[in-house]
This record gives sequence, C-alpha cells and structure tokens, in this order.
Amino acid sequence: MIFLFSIGFLEINFLDIIDILLVTVLLYQLYKLLTGSVALKIFLGLLSIYLLYLVVRAAGMELLTIILGQFMGVGVLAAIILFQPEIRRFLLMIGKTTAFNNDRFFRSFPWRREQSDKISLTPFIEAAKSLAGKNTGALIVFAKSSELKYYAESGDLIDAIISKRLLMSIFNKNSPLHDGAVIIANNRIKAARCILPVTENNDVPASMGLRHRAAIGLTEVTDSIVLVVSEETGQIALVRNGEVFRNLSSADLRIKLNQFLFDTDQRPAAAATEKSSTAA
Repeated sequence: MIFLFSIGFLEINFLDIIDILLVTVLLYQLYKLLTGSVALKIFLGLLSIYLLYLVVRAAGMELLTIILGQFMGVGVLAAIILFQPEIRRFLLMIGKTTAFNNDRFFRSFPWRREQSDKISLTPFIEAAKSLAGKNTGALIVFAKSSELKYYAESGDLIDAIISKRLLMSIFNKNSPLHDGAVIIANNRIKAARCILPVTENNDVPASMGLRHRAAIGLTEVTDSIVLVVSEETGQIALVRNGEVFRNLSSADLRIKLNQFLFDTDQRPAAAATEKSSTAA
C-alpha cells in the first residue's frame, strides 16, 4: 500500500481519500434528499437522542442508559420505518442513474427482441390540441424502461387501444376517470385516474399547478415523459427529468415527443423542408 502522507499517527493513502470523497458525496445526497422535509427534523431528533445516550452512558447513569439503549437497539428498524419514503426515493434516484436503467444497454444483447412498432403520436397530439382549446386539463404519462406498474395500480386498469376519442372521453370533465393521470405502456392505454408523486422541489414556480408538480415529481424518479395540458391556461407542456417545456405548439409537441421517446430530432429535417420549399 502506498502512503501519500501522514497526520500525526494517522497514515493517509489513496484509498482513504477515495473513501472520504465517496462518504462526502453520500452525505451530500442524503442532505439534499432530507432538506425541506419533515424527515430532516425526525433525523435531528434521533441524533439528539443518540447524543443523550452517549452522555448518560459516559456519566454512568445505569437506568437511563438501559432505557435509551433499548431504544437505540431498534434504531435501524425504526429509521427504516420512519424514513421509508425518503429511502425509496433515494434508491429510485440511484437506480435511475445507473447504466442498467438505460434501455440502450439492453439493446446490445442479441436475445433481446426489438419492438418494430413505434407508438403513433398523432392521437396524443390531436387530443392535446382539442383539450387545450377547451381548457380541459390532462396528464398523460409515457412509460419508457419501466411500465410504472406501481403507479398504474393506484388507478383503474384499462389496457385499451390508443385513440383520440378515448383520450378525450377519459379527460372529459364529467368523466369519473378525468381526475388523475393516464399511463401509456406497450403501445396501449394501461391505466387511468392514476396518482403520481408530487415534487418537493421548492424552486417550482407558483404558476404551475398540481398537474405540473405531479409530472415533475414522477420524472424526477423515473425516466418517463409526461404530457400536461393546463386547465387554467390551456397551454401544452412536456416534462422530462424534472424539466418542464411549456407553451408548446402542435408541431413543437411532435418534435419533442419524437426526440424524447425515440431519441430522434426532427429539426434538421424540418429545416431542410422549409429550405426546399423556399427555393421552389
């Protein structure tokens, strides 16, 4: 082992530096995860109890040490129960950033069957345009690497063929299914009236309502794409990775959906078409 330097009796090597950096990154991510939530106050409360336990044990208070020791003995289990939402979000965040979450990784395997049929975007674009014209709110989720089974089960399973009329019927203000999100998976309408996680990001503008916050919250923990039609303004927006693309026209919506869902960019083709028509 190669030692870089020493501080007193401590000998620091290269692995120690890497270890410290990784722990620093982990603590920073935990701090970001807990900041602004009730979980941070609970964590500080548990830390205070642990510090009190160390003090009474050092002072020799046997009875209080036994009581607090029993509490600290189940501290890990209690932390898992109390911080279950935060732990789940943390694991989702890690899983989202790994290479295994990228669908391109699995395309390299020869036994993986490619899906030849791409989803038709026309029903969604036409439905979004019609809903926006009537100021009818809508929330449509396009699943990518995950079928979002957990969120689909929070609503009503449909498993229907995609069509503009069906989407219009679901989001009709008098429909019992309009309140919530529609999840699209495997080229079908999988479920409606689904509940999505709302973002806890304090930087989201106040002009964005609950639909936008739910779309941001889902895309923060999954790689899905969410189409939002605002009930207040009638504007169409797309959300990916927590980023909102607002006030999209039908043409912009098609370009963005092709880019986000199929990893294609139609801007060069559109520019070439415009150039040729100008030359003509």
